[in-house]
This record gives sequence, C-alpha cells and structure tokens, in this order.
Amino acid sequence: MKTVLITGFEPFGGETINSSWEAVRLLQGCQIAGANIEVCLLPCIFDTSLEHLYAAIERFKPEVVISVGEAGGRSHISVERVAINVNDARIPDNAGKQPIDIPVIADSPMAYFSTLPIKKIVNALNHAGIPATVSQTAGTFVCNHVMYGLLHYLSQHFPAVRGGFIHVPYLPEQATSHSDVPSMAVEMIMTALKIAIKSTLMNGKDIAVSGGATN
Repeated sequence: MKTVLITGFEPFGGETINSSWEAVRLLQGCQIAGANIEVCLLPCIFDTSLEHLYAAIERFKPEVVISVGEAGGRSHISVERVAINVNDARIPDNAGKQPIDIPVIADSPMAYFSTLPIKKIVNALNHAGIPATVSQTAGTFVCNHVMYGLLHYLSQHFPAVRGGFIHVPYLPEQATSHSDVPSMAVEMIMTALKIAIKSTLMNGKDIAVSGGATN
C-alpha cells in the first residue's frame, strides 16, 4: 500500500497549541485513496525540524509528503507555491535561534516550487465549501525552512516523490486570545487535508486556472 507522510508543528510564539498538529495528528492511520497516512510532529526549530523530517521520510518511504504549518491571521487554507532559500526570522524559534539573512541550505537553488497539484487542491477545497487559495509566500520562518528543505531533499534523494506545504488558520480556541483574528474548526482543517491528499494521489498533473495575486 502507498504511504503519505503528513507533518505538523509543535506550538511556537507563545501559543499553547498549534493548529497544524491538532489537525494532522487526527489523520494517523487513516486510509485515503488507497494510501496509508503516517504523521510526524516537527519541532519549531531551524535545522532540527529538517532532521526530524528527513528521518520520517527515510522511515516511511512515502509517495507524497505534505508539511502543514500554522498561519495565524489567515482566514483560509493556503496552499504554498514556492519556498525560497533564506532564513530571516522575525522572532526566535523554540530553541532561541533567530537566523537572519542566511540560506536554508548553502550553495543550493534560490527557490523550489511545490510538486503538489496546488491549483487542483485549491479548486477541490473551494468546491467542498472550504475557503482556500494559492499562496505565493511561505514566509521566511521555520515553515519556509521546512518547505525548502523538504523539496531540496526530495530532489536529491527521492525525485519521484511529490511534496509541498499547506498553511492553516488558527483554531477557534486560539483566536479567543487575539483581537479580530479569523479561525477555522479543526474538523474543517482535517477535512481539507484529506481532500488535499486525495487530490494529489488522484492527479498527476495540475490544472491551468488562475491562482495568481496582484500584490
């Protein structure tokens, strides 16, 4: 049976939970479109997160890897298009490290594009009544670090494996601690991830529809 690896993050930035992991952990052992789902919790720490990710890839030998992160303030599921080769941390990570203007991986490409069918995923989510868009930036914190590191590792070691990154909003219980911040129920996020997995497994190619941004 095929395997899909889904990762989420531990809490960071003063939060007590992380919406990505709260949704991802519910997928452990699920079967979607003929594939078994394995999950992995990543520390919100530069470099160490990639060590955990690479170990999980080597352990599970997945067909698809989707890393999921929390984007507080976003109101929709954000399917990331591209990761850039820079760490520029606005806040320290969970180990107190705050790299500024250094590459994720030295002497490597400037960017990697997701190999997931990102527009097909967004289209399927919107048809299911779940707000979703293509995102043009995964930031420059640990989420982008993991997306870049994932795509670089796959390109070097498992070029047939597809991978990418999805950002999800806060959960309602997190939003209560913030002023005028949108949220999404964990059940909807979990459903969105299931749709993303199914869309990826059932579509080798993406669809040609607009997913760009004007600014």
